[in-house]
Amino acid sequence: MAWNLFLLLTACSAGFVPSATFAKEHPPNFVVIFTDDQGYADVGCFGSPDIRTPRLDAMAADGMKFTSFYAQPVCGPSRAALMTGCYPMRVAERGNEKQVHPILHSEEITVAEVLKTKGYATACFGKWDLAKHSQKAFFADLLPTRQGFDYFFGTPTSNDTIANLYRNEELIEPNADMATLTQRYTDEAIGFMKQNQAKPFFIYIPHSMPHTRLDASAPFKRKSKRGLYGDVIEEIDFNVGRIIDSVTELGLADNTYVIFTSDNGPWLIKNTNHADGHLPSDHGGSAGTLRSGKTSTFEGGVRVPFIVWGPGRVPAGTTCDSIASTLDVLPTLAALSGAAAPPDRVIDGEDIRHLIHGEFDKADADKTHFYYLRVRLQAVRQGKWKLHLPREKEPSDVAPFTQNRHIAPEDRVGFDTPFLVDLDNDIGETTNVADQHPQVTQRLLALAESMRSDLGDFDRVGKNMRFFDLEGPRPTKPPLPKQRVPAKAKLKSNR
Repeated sequence: MAWNLFLLLTACSAGFVPSATFAKEHPPNFVVIFTDDQGYADVGCFGSPDIRTPRLDAMAADGMKFTSFYAQPVCGPSRAALMTGCYPMRVAERGNEKQVHPILHSEEITVAEVLKTKGYATACFGKWDLAKHSQKAFFADLLPTRQGFDYFFGTPTSNDTIANLYRNEELIEPNADMATLTQRYTDEAIGFMKQNQAKPFFIYIPHSMPHTRLDASAPFKRKSKRGLYGDVIEEIDFNVGRIIDSVTELGLADNTYVIFTSDNGPWLIKNTNHADGHLPSDHGGSAGTLRSGKTSTFEGGVRVPFIVWGPGRVPAGTTCDSIASTLDVLPTLAALSGAAAPPDRVIDGEDIRHLIHGEFDKADADKTHFYYLRVRLQAVRQGKWKLHLPREKEPSDVAPFTQNRHIAPEDRVGFDTPFLVDLDNDIGETTNVADQHPQVTQRLLALAESMRSDLGDFDRVGKNMRFFDLEGPRPTKPPLPKQRVPAKAKLKSNR
């Protein structure tokens, strides 16, 4: 099987001695904090005028923030990208279908599995969302404990209605009190850190919030100028500080990297008249000057705050403007640990150690980011240029986001012709400059076509899209699951 081959190749390369700068007898520890639906401008150091985030601001002052860091437009795909270093379209899913939220195939290799080859203690605290988007009808054999994590304390998926709390694979608390989750995830993470401080550890904290439903504990409730949404962010900020403090108190700061980011842009639908999260009663987030929010491939849907902290290795008070993404987490942590990224498959991310260590002159000026929504390639960015590809206003292949209720009406648009944006001068993506820059437009169209051939699009399966359960020929189009027809619609059609 693929994983056995990976282990064999890793063992065969055991004699290789990595650079002393990045691999030591005791490899570095990693803590990745991943919030849910937090907007680009919902952190003080990223421009929030009314949400207090002193610990995140201090983390950035002592480390580095990235201003062009990308996630995926929706929760589950973003987690698949982070765990595998691959665009969600590329990863194999159980049964081969391309679900809205990927059901990650057991043959896919996660960052936790990669780090296990170097003796890491691994744990996940929070929302998983890769074993089916359900609090009850999920696949227990795809929980974190079966995907490279030694320990799991959290919930199978989003807290849309309830959050059932599990310890490893045992349900310990049905319908857990939402107000307690942020603190409890952090408590457990700190406990795991203390228990495993003598060896390298990888701690993944995918918080359940600020995805709705929202709640905060008593010390934070009704304290933020931004209402309950702000309360939630301010409590997360406080608990990020607890992680930093614990790393420092344990004497691990000089050998630990702490990363903070979000899984996609903010929900905007909860805001009165789709206002961008500035009213006291708003429960949605803010993308600031970026256009749109969650489930959109405008910048507000996918550009997210990213902060990395590593005293003595990450230069303090620096800002990185280079393109990077959650895809880069697996290859970067693998390189820092001295492990090998999976050698038997395409990995879309790249090792960005040079960026987090401040070696910006080594940045790849031609690095390209591709914006997928579901199975549709919608845009491509290289440097300051972003090209929205032609598409209809309501493409059926992005269902259930065809009629997208999560974003403002003015962002529910299609493009008859390529729509080129100069992000340096038009961060709000308002003006098409394709006619003024035909060579740039043609270059980005060619990059998009190359990616369509490699990975696929709504009308084709790319040569490197993975399927592990095929018994017959490869499909020619991404195999979407059948859409369920609501009962009322069935009755109407039968009349």
